[in-house]
Order: sequence, then C-alpha cells, then structure tokens
Amino acid sequence: MIIIENEQDRISISGNINELIERTIDLCMKAEKLEKAYEVSVLIVDDEEIRKINREHRDIDKATDVLSFPMAEFENGELISDEGDYDPESEELMLGDIIISAETAKRQAHEYGHSFEREIAFLTAHSCFHLLGYDHMEAEEEKIMLGKQEKILRQMGLNRHSI
Repeated sequence: MIIIENEQDRISISGNINELIERTIDLCMKAEKLEKAYEVSVLIVDDEEIRKINREHRDIDKATDVLSFPMAEFENGELISDEGDYDPESEELMLGDIIISAETAKRQAHEYGHSFEREIAFLTAHSCFHLLGYDHMEAEEEKIMLGKQEKILRQMGLNRHSI
C-alpha cells in the first residue's frame, strides 16, 4: 500500500503526480525483487515544513528536496531485520516514510531543465532506494544508487532533460 498525502498548497499536485509516485515506488520494489506486501507513506510538503522536519530529525536548519525515514532494516536491497515492522491489520511490511518538498522539486526541475514530473519521480526513486538500505556517502555507493534511479526513470520514459 502506498499512502500519499499532500499537505501544501503552493504547488499544484494532480492525480497524475500521485500515480507517478505510485508507479515509481512499484518499479523500485520490483527492481529490488521485494516480494513482501509493503507500505510506504509519502508526504508532500512545502519548503517551510521540510525545513522544520530536517531541523528536528537531522539538526540541519534548511529546506531540502526529499527526506527518507526507513522503518525496516535493509542493506543494499537485502532485508536484514523486519522484526516489529509489520502493520498489525494489513500485515504489510512498513518500509518507511518519504517526505518531498514540492517547492524545491519545482525549482530543481527548472534549474536542471526537465519536467516537474521527472524531478518528482527522481526524488521518489532516490528515497525508495534509501528505504531499501542504499546510500551515497561513498563514490562507489553513489554510482550504484544513481544507476538504479536512472534505470527506473528510463523505464518510465523520464530521461534527463525531458520536459
């Protein structure tokens, strides 16, 4: 199950954006061969709200494009521990939360010369791979993670600089 909530009113978010987010998450999970039923929560906010969340959880007092809060423990796509990470009603594995700033996504899409849709899909894929235990702190990790993200975007027809 994918839960999407839009809690901002500065950037128009259509049903197409919600479908795009769902498709991106589904493709990431299929690419990683996650065969368990899962739950991901996506919250779309403005810069002010993501700044507050970033300050509270990371001690960084500035807006960012996307934040990921994993629940189950993964390492490079492999489930390490899922103890206590299942929804008692649906029995779905709760992977975690994704928080996207619509304002920053819109600004970055313009800066990079591609569509808002591509930027939302990129940020969603990026965050999904964080939920699945990938990181980009080291150059090799970053190469792997970016490769996975770009593969998903190509599958969706959202190549770089596609408007």
